[in-house]
Amino acid sequence: MTDVTTVLTILLMALVTYATRIGGYVALRNRSLSPRARAMLEATPGCVLISVIAPFFVTGEPAGLMALAVTLLAATRLPLLPTVLVGVGAAALLRAVMG
Repeated sequence: MTDVTTVLTILLMALVTYATRIGGYVALRNRSLSPRARAMLEATPGCVLISVIAPFFVTGEPAGLMALAVTLLAATRLPLLPTVLVGVGAAALLRAVMG
């Protein structure tokens, strides 16, 4: 069973990831951005997502590695927030089923 602290931590990480993406656009909405600055703002949330899921590379747990694969597949097809939700859901489901 997943404890409340773990679920809360995951939800807060997802919120921070989303806030990172939106924060840059809100703060700079009335300014013209260079292509380089725009690329940086668009890449930052992806970096945050990778830092959250990267520990699954070294755990060796089958459930964690399968959740990582599902998350990476979702990242190729979905925007950031749905990808985070798919990854969290996959990790929770696979850990509940596989232990």
